[in-house]
Amino acid sequence: MLVVNRFRVPESERPVFEGRAQAAVELFRTKPGLQSADLVQNLDDPELWAIVTHWDQVGSYRRALGGFESKMTIVPLLSLAIDEPSAYADPADVGSNRPRGFHR
Repeated sequence: MLVVNRFRVPESERPVFEGRAQAAVELFRTKPGLQSADLVQNLDDPELWAIVTHWDQVGSYRRALGGFESKMTIVPLLSLAIDEPSAYADPADVGSNRPRGFHR
């Protein structure tokens, strides 16, 4: 499972953001089920950043967000992410993909 959290970071906020994002990535790297975690910057738009993580399964990612340290380091940073869907999986694993709240 892949998670892509994108951020719009003005140049003036870059040093603070990088420190917070690097701390979040380092904390993710201690979590069970993590395959990889990277902080990346867009090649064409220097204000666009992302934290990209690969997980064994969605449950591993969700559990990584729990606990005191994650709630103090990761969760506040993710609240600044661009508001868009961020979790991806192999289409064979997704199945019938309907928006939340869709009933039929």
